[in-house]
Amino acid sequence: MKTTTNLLILFLSLLMSACSQNKTPDAQKASAVFSINSNYLLLPIEDNAPEIRMQVKYNDEQPVEVINLRLAHVKADYWVKLDVANYKGSKITIDFENTEKNSWGVKNIKQSDKFEFDYNETYRPQFHFSPEYGWMNDPNGMVYLDGEYHLFYQYNPYGTKWQNMHWGHAVSTDLNSWTYLPTAIAPDSLGAIFSGSAVIDVNNTAGFGKNAMVAIYTSAGRVQSQSIAYSTDKGRTFTKYEGNPVIPNPGIPDFRDPKVFWHNESNQWIMSLATKQTITFYGSANLKSWTRLSEFGDGIGSHGGVWECPDLIPLTYNGKTKWVLIVSINPGGPNGGSATQYFIGDFDGKTFRADALPYPLWMDYGRDNYAGVTWSNIPENDGRKIFMGWMSNWDYANNVPTKNCRSAMTVARELKIANNGKHLVVSNYPVSETKTLRALESAIKDVVVEKEVVISNLLDKNKGTYEIEMTLKPQNAGIFGFMLQNSKNEELEFRFDMTTGFFSIHRHKSGLVDFEGRFAAGMNAPLVKKDAYKVRLLVDKASAEIFINEGELALTTIFFPTEVMNKLKFYTNEGKFSAEHIKIYQIK
Repeated sequence: MKTTTNLLILFLSLLMSACSQNKTPDAQKASAVFSINSNYLLLPIEDNAPEIRMQVKYNDEQPVEVINLRLAHVKADYWVKLDVANYKGSKITIDFENTEKNSWGVKNIKQSDKFEFDYNETYRPQFHFSPEYGWMNDPNGMVYLDGEYHLFYQYNPYGTKWQNMHWGHAVSTDLNSWTYLPTAIAPDSLGAIFSGSAVIDVNNTAGFGKNAMVAIYTSAGRVQSQSIAYSTDKGRTFTKYEGNPVIPNPGIPDFRDPKVFWHNESNQWIMSLATKQTITFYGSANLKSWTRLSEFGDGIGSHGGVWECPDLIPLTYNGKTKWVLIVSINPGGPNGGSATQYFIGDFDGKTFRADALPYPLWMDYGRDNYAGVTWSNIPENDGRKIFMGWMSNWDYANNVPTKNCRSAMTVARELKIANNGKHLVVSNYPVSETKTLRALESAIKDVVVEKEVVISNLLDKNKGTYEIEMTLKPQNAGIFGFMLQNSKNEELEFRFDMTTGFFSIHRHKSGLVDFEGRFAAGMNAPLVKKDAYKVRLLVDKASAEIFINEGELALTTIFFPTEVMNKLKFYTNEGKFSAEHIKIYQIK
């Protein structure tokens, strides 16, 4: 036994010596001091450069700001700003890890009173929300107050790839046009600011003031925990609660995305929280102290990835209240990557129980609608449940061919419970406000299609933003559908397959597709056979959202044509079908 011990000690000694001899030298570090005389420091970013850590020290007395970014090595793909207007006349120090002081990126940091970029770049949407610049993902904190729809969102102001999560902020009075506001909530000692929700504390249960706007979010540092911040100036500024986190991490890695609402029947706030591959419900009287109520998800729905971004909402069906639990999942979507599933059932203030339905059921079978949740505090005289999702997919979101900004949101949609002819579904259909975007209307005569019919010019001066409405009647066609096309033989195909009972979208020839290997894959959705399909298609430069039978079936796809698609081709492989009541709307 002693001999074995000695041999073990000798082996460990030799191993430690070898490790010491081959020890990697300390990472390169650089430091630069800037005497501030302008509003901004402009940082050159190169998307394919490795990510580095940058620490900003303000006046040596302020907390250090830590930023992860892709500082340019040889060229700037674009620039981002560091707002230093409050430090004019003083010096700030920036430390860079894995960077030499004389590197191209450090040497080309510059000061400026202006921050300029090409806002109207090729694939910038016209009527969908996109960040002013930088990266965006999940919608957060969506709440209505005094005539304004607030949209917060996961935001990286220091690059167009995911990192440095803040809550960006914008407001709208009509759900169509948006006004950018300053970043609402920034990272702190508890970590980055991950997804969450916001409520209006009408009865001042938290003690922050009557009608305070309270944000509930995930602090994502060494562990994930839940925190709150409050605003008494309609969301323009937030103060973080000194007692954060309000729900510490219980020892699990995926513990995030709190969605909160007031439940009258149990007289408490209810939180839905993503906990690995389940949703855990918590209750609170004051938004500060929370009690675990129940857990849902084992053995039901899709479990191909982590559950995220839950939302529990009541909807009315046939005069009765049904509850819908929305759960996003990544990966594990029906067509690969991320997607949003839902459950229909009942909630008693403590426990959610799902009805017996053919789960998983998906809010949107396209590849590009994720992490969607609903607005809170919608007035009772409106009563709608209004939903918005992130229009991308984690399979390729960081690599799409845009420049100064990445990602957009879907249009706002109203959620309802409907019956698709086989079972209950949650329909999602553009809110009525989207119709106010319509400008020029063109009506096209009904057509009967036996092989193909082509409408060669949808709109004069088409800028890639338009809407199509029509009714398709299968008659005796087996496979039929339509395509958007351009003169470069690029096409986006929408196919009805009556033989297999599937609807599909094909984008492998839609333009730029080779930026990520998983992008070109098609997408399928179950199709209930009917005598007619009412179709509404919204196209906005680089996205298409199709709604069938008022949202009983919805698919969202992004695509990147190299020329506007201004041609509409109907086709069938056999038999014939009709396309009726065809209307093309130019979008303002």
